[in-house]
Amino acid sequence: MNRLFGAKSTAPKPSLSGAISNVETRVEAADVKIAKLNAELTTYQQKMSRMRDGPGKTALKQKALKILQQRKMYESQRDQLQQQSWNMEQAAMMQDNLKNVMTTVDAIKTTNKSLKQQYGKINIDKIERLQDEMADLMDVGNDIQESISRSYDVPEDVDEAELDAELEALGEDVALEGVGEESALPGFMMDEARPPEFIDERPETGKVKEAAG
Repeated sequence: MNRLFGAKSTAPKPSLSGAISNVETRVEAADVKIAKLNAELTTYQQKMSRMRDGPGKTALKQKALKILQQRKMYESQRDQLQQQSWNMEQAAMMQDNLKNVMTTVDAIKTTNKSLKQQYGKINIDKIERLQDEMADLMDVGNDIQESISRSYDVPEDVDEAELDAELEALGEDVALEGVGEESALPGFMMDEARPPEFIDERPETGKVKEAAG
């Protein structure tokens, strides 16, 4: 059977990048041939510029015409190959973009699955109850602070008129206490001027002077 229909090929299938590389190689070969033909045309042109009209010049023109036809043929092939290479490069770009898109889609699927598993473990009702409990605890804390900072039998508000009256009354009391006390000695000096308690009689003035003299 293999002799009639041929054996199944085991060679690897050509890739798009390999095909692009092959076409570019052919384009480079065409450029080399075109450059060679241009050099020959330049040689014929230089020879014909030094020749007079005649059979020899006509023969050179015929050769130059064939070379020009060959060059146009290679140029046409090169243009076709370049277009093929461009089309394959666009296809390769689309293939790369598609791979990137598929990679992104797979990453999104994996992330979505992971998020579902994580969020599935969270109970919203429990979170709401925790929030309510925290709010209640905050209220209790505020009540405790208000209770601790409460004042005892102290008027909260003081009228400015009442304050002025109190200050004026204090000023009058201080003025009355100072009347008739300008010549008096202070309390701590009164104690020093007083005679000691162990003396029965106050000494006479004249005797004190004689003793001093």
